[in-house]
Amino acid sequence: MKLETNVLYYGDNLDVLRKHIPDESIDLIYLDPPFNSNRSYNVLFRESGGAGSEAQIEAFEDTWRWGPAAQAAYEEVVTGPHQKVARMLRAMVEGLTHNDVTAYLSMMAIRLIELHRVLKTTGSLYLHCDPTAGPYLRVIMDAVFGPRNLCAQIAWKRFSSHGNVSKTYGRIQDTLLFYAKGDSWTWNQPYRPLSEKYVDDFFRHVEPGTSRRYRLQNVLNPNKDRPNLTYEWNGHSRVWKWTRDRMQQLHDSGMLEYSKTGLLKGVRQYLDDSPGEKIQDIWDDIRPVGQTGEVDLGYPTQKPIALLERIINASSNPGDVVLDPFCGCGTAVHAAQKLDRKWIGIDITHLAIGLIRRRMQDAFPGIDIRVIGEPVDLGGAKELAARDKYQFQWWALDRLGAQPVAGKKKGADKGIDGVIPFFAGPKDDYKRALVSVKGGEHVGVAAVRDLRGVLERENEPVGVVLTLTKPTREMVKEAAAAGFYHNDFWQKDYPRIQLLTIEETLAGKRPEVPAHQAPFAKAPREREQAGTPRLL
Repeated sequence: MKLETNVLYYGDNLDVLRKHIPDESIDLIYLDPPFNSNRSYNVLFRESGGAGSEAQIEAFEDTWRWGPAAQAAYEEVVTGPHQKVARMLRAMVEGLTHNDVTAYLSMMAIRLIELHRVLKTTGSLYLHCDPTAGPYLRVIMDAVFGPRNLCAQIAWKRFSSHGNVSKTYGRIQDTLLFYAKGDSWTWNQPYRPLSEKYVDDFFRHVEPGTSRRYRLQNVLNPNKDRPNLTYEWNGHSRVWKWTRDRMQQLHDSGMLEYSKTGLLKGVRQYLDDSPGEKIQDIWDDIRPVGQTGEVDLGYPTQKPIALLERIINASSNPGDVVLDPFCGCGTAVHAAQKLDRKWIGIDITHLAIGLIRRRMQDAFPGIDIRVIGEPVDLGGAKELAARDKYQFQWWALDRLGAQPVAGKKKGADKGIDGVIPFFAGPKDDYKRALVSVKGGEHVGVAAVRDLRGVLERENEPVGVVLTLTKPTREMVKEAAAAGFYHNDFWQKDYPRIQLLTIEETLAGKRPEVPAHQAPFAKAPREREQAGTPRLL
C-alpha cells in the first residue's frame, strides 16, 4: 500500500483508512468529529428503540444515532483484538444504554483504533471536542493510546461570555485532547508575545548604557542532591543551576548580577532575547472565525486557521504528513498546505469535498486538488445516484458550481435543488439560474414543465435541468418552447430552459448564463513571502 498525499478522499473515513493509509505513515492527526452538542442531556441519553435511522453524517448536521452502523462498530470493537478498548466501550454502553452518546462512542472507538495504527511512533493526535462528549472520548482515548500518553488536555476559549444562559454557567470552551503514540514525539515549543502587563511586572530592570530591559532569573537548583553542581562561588556555597565552567562563562559575559556584598542575585534575561511566553494548556488568544475577520465559509463548525497553525507548527515539521479524517470545510488541510506540510483530507459528503476544493483553489491558485472516490465517468455517477441520491445531487451541483439550497427535508427546496447567481446588469443587479437535478433512469417532460412553473413563481430568467440520462424528444421540445431570456446589458439571448446531462458536464459543458458570481464565500489567497506563506 503506497501513501498518496495532498489528496482528498470522498467516503467513510474508516474504509479510507483501512484501504489507503499504511501503518505508521502519518506524522500528525487532527480531527474534529461532528457531534450535536446543542441538545440537552435528557435527549442525548434517551433510550433508542432500535428503529432509528442509520448513523450517518450529513454536511452541516452534527448528529449520529444508534442504528445498524453503530451496532456493527460496537460488535467489531468488543470482539476484536483491542480488548482494553473493548472493555471500556462495553462498560459505557451497558451503563449509559443505547443512545446518541454511546452510538457516537462506538463509531469513534473503531476509528481511533485505526488512527492509532496509521500514526508514526513519533507522531501525535489532537482530538477536538466539546464538553458534552469530551469526558467519554478521553476514556476511549486512554484505552487506545494509554493514559501515560496524554500529553495535554487543552481548553480553547471560544467566546468571551454567553448572555443567554439560564440556571447554569455559560459554555465558552472546547477541549483538545493531545496524545502522543510513543515516548519521543515531535515537538516545537510554541510561544506567544508577552503581554504589556507581564513586561511591566517582570522586566523591571534597565541596563545602563544600552537601555535594554531585563529581568533576573534564579540561579539556584531546586534539586539539592547534585554534588557536581555544589561548589563555592564568590564566597557562597550553593547548589547552582550550572557547572562551574558555565557559571564562569556567564560571569565573563556580564550576564550575572551581584549585590554590594558579592552575593549572586541572578542571571540577566533580556526582553529583546525572549522568545515570548510558552503556550500553556488554556488558549484564550485565538478568537473564533466570527470575531477575527476571517472569511466565514458557511460551515457551522469552521475553526480559525490560527488554531490549526499553532497545532501544526508545534507537532510537525515541514514535509511531514498531516491527516484530517473529518475535514469538514478544510481548515486543517489549508493550514498544512500553507505551512509546507503534506496533507490528506477525508470527508463523507460531497458538499464538504466541494467546499474544500474551492477553498484550496481560491487560497492557492494553480493547486491541483485530486479527489479519490468521487465519480470520474458516467458509470461512477450512476453508481453514486443508485447508492445515495442526495450525495449524487450535491456532487452534480458542484460540477456546475451551483450552490445547494436544501438538505434532505422533503419539500424544503420548493422544486429547486441549486442556484447559480449571475450579473444581469446595473439595472437588474443579480439574478439566478435555478437548477433541478434528476438522478433517476426515467425522466420525462414533466421535469421541464415543473421547472418552467418554478421560474414563473420565483420570477427568475433561466432554469437548468441536469439529468443522468439523455433527455427525451418531448423534453427537448418543451425546453425549446420556453423561448429565450434576452439580456440587454450583455446583448445576448440565453435559452430559458436548458437541458444538460451528467456526461456532458464531465466533458466540460456548462450552462449558458451571463458572467456569474460563484455562490460561495472565497477563501483569501495565500502568497509566498520570504519562504513562508502568509495571508494577503
